[in-house]
Amino acid sequence: MAVLDPAAKLSKATTAEDTLQRKSRDANVISGGHLVAKALKNEGVDTIFTLCGGHIIDIYDGCVDEGIRIIDVRHEQTAAHAADGYARQTGKLGCVVTTAGPGCTNAVTGVATAFRSESPILHIGGQGALTQHKMGSLQDLPHVDMMTPITKFAASVPSTERVADMIAMAAREAFNGAPGPAYLEIPRDVLDREVEVAKAVVPQPGKYRASTKSIGDPRDIERLADILVNSERPAILYGQQVWTARGHVEAIALLRELDIPGYFNGGSRGLLPPGDPHHFDRTRGNAFASADVIVIVGTPFDFRMGYGKRISKELTLVQIDMDYRTVGKNRDISLGLVGDPGAILGAVRQAASGRIKNAQRQSRQQWMKQLAEAEAVATEKLMPLFKSNSVPIHPYRVAYELNEFLGDDTVYIGDGGDVVTISAQAVRPRGPGQWMDPGALGSLGVGTGFAIAAGLANPSKEILCYYGDGSFGMTAFDMETANRFGVPYLAVVGNNSAMNQIRYGQLAKYGEQRGSVGNLLGDVPFGKFAEMLGGYGEEVRDPAQIAPALARAREAVQRMRRSAVVNIWVDPREYAPGTKNQTMYK
Repeated sequence: MAVLDPAAKLSKATTAEDTLQRKSRDANVISGGHLVAKALKNEGVDTIFTLCGGHIIDIYDGCVDEGIRIIDVRHEQTAAHAADGYARQTGKLGCVVTTAGPGCTNAVTGVATAFRSESPILHIGGQGALTQHKMGSLQDLPHVDMMTPITKFAASVPSTERVADMIAMAAREAFNGAPGPAYLEIPRDVLDREVEVAKAVVPQPGKYRASTKSIGDPRDIERLADILVNSERPAILYGQQVWTARGHVEAIALLRELDIPGYFNGGSRGLLPPGDPHHFDRTRGNAFASADVIVIVGTPFDFRMGYGKRISKELTLVQIDMDYRTVGKNRDISLGLVGDPGAILGAVRQAASGRIKNAQRQSRQQWMKQLAEAEAVATEKLMPLFKSNSVPIHPYRVAYELNEFLGDDTVYIGDGGDVVTISAQAVRPRGPGQWMDPGALGSLGVGTGFAIAAGLANPSKEILCYYGDGSFGMTAFDMETANRFGVPYLAVVGNNSAMNQIRYGQLAKYGEQRGSVGNLLGDVPFGKFAEMLGGYGEEVRDPAQIAPALARAREAVQRMRRSAVVNIWVDPREYAPGTKNQTMYK
């Protein structure tokens, strides 16, 4: 045991005494960085994701005083994705703090991902001093101009007195209607300057918020209740917003109360466990073709929905969304409701309660039985692929093994192109909030930040991220960050040494000679990467070894408290159906 030098003891005591004296002397003044931290705490922020820079260090000092956890990463893209992931997992405001210039531009992809995924995050960025405005200061860029198109709110803070007030303003916008990101640029001298506490505007927590649990027009609630009660073959699709708004309890209760088959996409995957009689996923096309009423909740008619064109025009189509601009966009609807998904669904259930007759319920159960039989047929058709013993390993076999491996508390993250698209046909998360994907922007590289965030938000859950080898290479070095902050996770790489989702289209269009330009990658044994970071790594080339390798990796993560990588070599000649049909472009 080391013995502390008496001089060092005296130095530490002096430092502590000096700190106390300084705090006592400065009790009437506060810096901009400390105002940032106080305002963030008011907003319920308990964690910031960041990469250091000279413009923003006073924010760190404030966060230490306010008890806000600081997670410092190796690349700002990871920080922004982690803030997004933390918002998705906690339902609270995520926060990313970057320095000026490249700190901001490196975070753009993560902020844009949150924008398309309707995730509430606050991006605080540094800037050169106001006294150096237009003089060419270090890392000076027009950040607000750049961030405006991909945020709901973007502004520069003009004075130290306004710091906390503008953070509250930005947070309000992040939760206004459908959630999304906000950006605040704070010049260096605004952050470092001290002002009298009495002159600083610091909104009091809990005293400047309106309820967001709106049901919209009550008459439309009654109309929708009537539509559902009188329908013969209804179906409901729940999207990302249902989970974002934490409306899953009401959403599931409506399905069960009225005996309606439910379909799920995005963050709503896992709201019902596989095997539940109201859970469907392989027969959406059947339901959309045969239903007389379809209710779309919290997902837009974008490319993932074929812009609404795949839904019959002969049925009654209802859309519920948190954003007025989304309702009826790209596709005419029969009824639109704007408000909180959970509040609306709960009100509809109450309005329809007790109105389903026994004959209707039997008819609904027969409708669900037909869909369940079709689900079984669809699954049976996939089983030869799911259980393929081919070498190189078929990506469908990997997807099947991953689903078999998931535990009741495993958070599944998908980060990649073709192999991850295939995994969506097999992987069924066991609980709410246990599916994470990039969303509509289709960003590669989200996985590492999401894994860090999910681990911090759910310390008792297992975190598994399935990467393509291309996406793994983008942000993998922040696996060290996960280890450093005590949130190791299990990474599985579907390695085909290519950007295969894009490669298919190139091969189809340009042929073998030119179809491989710009999309082939090197053969990298990523298992060694985990070992380099003090964790467990394994290479898998035999399909029979996938399950044992995953089990060994799980045990290693728990025992070593380091992340593990299982690198599975998959067949580059196999593609997802959507890739073959190029549906993402149609």
